[in-house]
Amino acid sequence: MSSNDSPASFAELGLPPSLLAAVSAVGYETPSPIQAKSIPLLLEGRDLLGQAQTGTGKTAAFALPLLARIDTSLDAPQLLVLAPTRELAIQVAEAFQKYAHDLPGFHVLPIYGGQSMGVQLKQLRRGAQVIVGTPGRVMDHLRRGSLKLDQLRAVVLDEADEMLRMGFIEDVEWILEQCPQGHQTALFSATMPAQIQAITRRYLRDPALVEIAAKTTTVDTIRQRYWLVEGLHKNDALTRLLEVEDFDAMLVFVRTRTMTTELAEKLAARGFASAALNGDMQQQQREATVERLKNGKLDIIVATDVAARGLDVPRISHVVNYDIPLDTEAYVHRIGRTGRAGREGNAILFVARRERYLLRAIERATRQRIEPMEMPSNADLSERRVIQFKAEIEAALDAQPLDFFQSVVEQFQREHEVEMVDVAAALAWMAQRDLPLQLPKDPPRREQRERHDRRDPRAAGERPDGRGKGDFKRREPTPGLVPYRVEVGRAHGVEPRNLVGAIANESGLARDSIGRIRLFDEFSLVELPQRLPDEAFRILQGVWVCGRKLQLRPDRGPGGGPSGGYGHGQRDGQHKRGPSAGGDFSAERPRKGKPFKSGHGGKPGHKRGD
Repeated sequence: MSSNDSPASFAELGLPPSLLAAVSAVGYETPSPIQAKSIPLLLEGRDLLGQAQTGTGKTAAFALPLLARIDTSLDAPQLLVLAPTRELAIQVAEAFQKYAHDLPGFHVLPIYGGQSMGVQLKQLRRGAQVIVGTPGRVMDHLRRGSLKLDQLRAVVLDEADEMLRMGFIEDVEWILEQCPQGHQTALFSATMPAQIQAITRRYLRDPALVEIAAKTTTVDTIRQRYWLVEGLHKNDALTRLLEVEDFDAMLVFVRTRTMTTELAEKLAARGFASAALNGDMQQQQREATVERLKNGKLDIIVATDVAARGLDVPRISHVVNYDIPLDTEAYVHRIGRTGRAGREGNAILFVARRERYLLRAIERATRQRIEPMEMPSNADLSERRVIQFKAEIEAALDAQPLDFFQSVVEQFQREHEVEMVDVAAALAWMAQRDLPLQLPKDPPRREQRERHDRRDPRAAGERPDGRGKGDFKRREPTPGLVPYRVEVGRAHGVEPRNLVGAIANESGLARDSIGRIRLFDEFSLVELPQRLPDEAFRILQGVWVCGRKLQLRPDRGPGGGPSGGYGHGQRDGQHKRGPSAGGDFSAERPRKGKPFKSGHGGKPGHKRGD
């Protein structure tokens, strides 16, 4: 289907009425290119190879047509979706639930590491037609026999190249081998490296190819920045931003209609001229709000994507993505409200740690780097408030008749025999009580955790086994964390992000619980919680990254003594099982090529689910 033949509506794609109603309810108007091309092919039962960036509407492209083929009278898994991260698995499952709103008896179940196995077992016994999961946890359930695929009709591999980068691709192949013959397969990937192409040839039957070129539509006049919002609450982060940024008018984007009203009211309570703009408003209200922004009676509008369509106000100097968009095209449309007609604009993106994969997707799709920004310090805020206070004094001196107040101050000075500067200082203090000019000093900033330091911390020239020359510089571990050794290193092509992704998604540990990572040629050191849960420890011994099994164990430093990496070892007696209890620490190297199938159908020694 050429771009000229693209359907103008979802109704032309052949979807059943129940799904069309759901599409309308969520506000979709016209299908995106990936949706227009993929939905008819998947409805026909074709295998599909889709090359498209994250944020192009891929989820609806496979969810809608495959939902049309689900038998809700059968409480057994009929569709399996594999996703690289728990965040994406949850997001995809929520999308299925939303699209299937009018399908009685429909159930979707996300399964991923970090969630209670008991809860998942109970939900699987209850029955679900769609399973969305990360590879490791899906393997666990297949080995346990708690996930049955005998009624499976379709498999979707979402973001296959990301699964490859995170070291899950062998797990994916193992899962595909457990699927019954004749099922439909759809694979989506932003890039097509050799291993993804090999999977396509091996597991897809005469697939239809759908290719969507990435669009770079952000303009050079827009400065793009992101703020990693952690402990500071988003409301406070936005308030602090408003105090230090020089802006004329600002458009703040949130995901829901309710949030537009709530955030606008909170900003108004803090003294900002703000209003909401959402789909619940009558056209007359919407036009009045936009007019108030144009003529300077409003400075901030909090809006949803739909409500801000077509908004063109020259005053808008800043666009803030308070909620990061799940769709890269939505990001491009949002920030396009500023920097128009050659004017300079600013786009600021709030990103939580668990949302950083969306930030990377936006950068890939726009082919532009978004620069990080630091949280304004209390000193910055104080300086800004003092400047504004002085400006207000100057404006009052120029614009107001002050004879009466001068006489009052002079009278007070004579009665109390104080210096005029002291009187002025007291009045300044009274005027700024609600918004103090002098803020307390910031606490020392927490040192940024190093995640990509390739320098050998033990010694320059010292081999990883500790029998080299020179002394290593001991480093204190991050508080609450201790070093663990994993048997994959630079020689195997590993990067810190591979280890962070695999550990977080397979063990259920929060990414904030992973500290420094040191890469050696044959192994790596990773800081993890000192009280590492037994289940997480057991799982991480068997996880594979870059074709290597991690074989996680406490690091005992050069020669097997106390940890040489950071100066502290794991306390004796903790996790003394298997290789981690001492003895032979040599790496168990898996066979080259494809892992053989054992009695359980898995990799040798890879028993995360037992």
